[in-house]
Amino acid sequence: MPIRRLSEDMVNRIAAGEVVERPASVVKELVENAIDAGATRIDVVTAGGGSTLIRVSDDGGGMGPDELALAVERHCTSKLDGGLDDIRSLGFRGEALAAIGAAARLSVTSRKRGTDSAFEISVEGGRVGDVKPAALSTGTRIEVRDLFFATPARLKFLKSERAESAAITDVVKRQAMAHPGIRFALNGSDRSSLDYPAATGGDAQLTRLGQIMGADFRSNSIAIDAGRQDTTLKGFAGVPTYSRANSLAQFLFVNGRPVRDKLLLGALRGAYADLMKRDRYPVAALFIDVDPSQVDVNVHPTKADVRFRDAGMVRGLIVGAIREAFARSGLRSSTTATGATIAAFRPERAAQSWAAPWRPTGGTSGNAALAPGFAEEVQAAFRDADRPSADIRHTEPEPLTMARPLGAARAQLHENYIVAQTGDGLVIVDQHAAHERLVYERLKRGLADHGIARQILLIPEIVDLASDDADRIVDRAAELAEFGLVVERFGPGAVAIHETPSMLGAMDAAGLVRDLAEEIAEWDKAVSLRDRLDRVASTMACHGSVRSGRRLKPEEMDALLREMEATPNASECNHGRPTYIELKLADIERLFGRR
Repeated sequence: MPIRRLSEDMVNRIAAGEVVERPASVVKELVENAIDAGATRIDVVTAGGGSTLIRVSDDGGGMGPDELALAVERHCTSKLDGGLDDIRSLGFRGEALAAIGAAARLSVTSRKRGTDSAFEISVEGGRVGDVKPAALSTGTRIEVRDLFFATPARLKFLKSERAESAAITDVVKRQAMAHPGIRFALNGSDRSSLDYPAATGGDAQLTRLGQIMGADFRSNSIAIDAGRQDTTLKGFAGVPTYSRANSLAQFLFVNGRPVRDKLLLGALRGAYADLMKRDRYPVAALFIDVDPSQVDVNVHPTKADVRFRDAGMVRGLIVGAIREAFARSGLRSSTTATGATIAAFRPERAAQSWAAPWRPTGGTSGNAALAPGFAEEVQAAFRDADRPSADIRHTEPEPLTMARPLGAARAQLHENYIVAQTGDGLVIVDQHAAHERLVYERLKRGLADHGIARQILLIPEIVDLASDDADRIVDRAAELAEFGLVVERFGPGAVAIHETPSMLGAMDAAGLVRDLAEEIAEWDKAVSLRDRLDRVASTMACHGSVRSGRRLKPEEMDALLREMEATPNASECNHGRPTYIELKLADIERLFGRR
């Protein structure tokens, strides 16, 4: 077929398809223009999921009649003074209004600040009308009606009205997060209204995040403030025990621009690598400010992807800043864990939990008794009240110890849970989870400082494995040796263990090797050496920690609490589970109806 030049109308429609993917992308472009215009208030109204109507109004600088005529032409912009190497605005290509006008019925009404007249221009399916006088206060109002009427094939690919409305809501929320000083309002017949008042003061950013992400985020997040070279990172990261089942609560911004960049998402995941369960996702809002010459935002028409000149530095900044913030913050348990504990004791839940044990078990007709297992424990506890029961170990607190964050150990329940009394409540500690974190952090410190001390086995322990598992262990022998676990091949389907980490003491070395073989089988080739070593340390810590079912002496329980207070990230084990739950006295009193 011969090569021919496309018509101007066809060129515009193809270009529109790159910029205007769905109603949400229209809202994004128009809101970005309003922010660039210096608006302090932005109102968005939609109908039909945005396909019927999108109206964006702002109180920004506005445009005069000559600028209006240029604004709806392709590649006309006021934002590219410094060239593509110095982009300091959200919009810069000058494509948005022209692209929208090629696919919909567009009207732009604007009044330039300092003037007493407003003007309007209309574009319908690419046909530009004349500039006419209009009525409007300072700012700009843009209406988009019948989106994709000029390209009806696009309508078939739109999702439901509800889904499109949700996508628009997400766009507005992300822009509102990045610009807390601007008031955002979102209304329409296809949605419930949203209104985010402008936030001011030193905590404006956190105030806005609380408006959007909820009050729980404010009480379960840690401030991030770090920098390297010409790059700064600020924002808030949720504590590891405050997590989600998906990544929808991760908000990332570069120079005020919302992005969904794989590098940044991967760095965020890496920062939580040994603090969170693998099927959970962190909650965070992070804002990166970098010299425009060090980042390329002109990668894709949607501007959701960016490219950093020094990607490794940016990744290291995110991972290091978050981990340092967690280490600096000390013990931080999620308030949602406390809330879940209290909820479990609510009357309706308690009635369900207590109903089952109460049933007739014989004896006098009409009398009811506790189920045998529960009854025996309770009766034994009261009968032997003058001495510790088999499942409860009591200690007496010292006043000074109770003032510590985790208080003084009072008892051990079911040989796994330590109950400690604080000055204003109580703390319940999972001894295995807590000690697992402590051992893990010791292993990492030992590796970083002076290496892991080893203990030589008098008789090597032979572990039979599947041949491929044995191969994996032998292939990683050098990495395992760094943690004090020395192995070598012993035939086609076995390995011999010669040395183990001394800090783990007596342990099931064969079980550790089998678990490591399973872990290694799941490793991706892209996993870095540092991450691999951390995973080895995590598995070793699990095998070397205090096991559930071990009775602890009072001094051992208190020693565990004190070490938790001095250890970074001790609020959660290396599998992401909480190591303790705190109940304030006020919470306990509410359970008993005292408040």
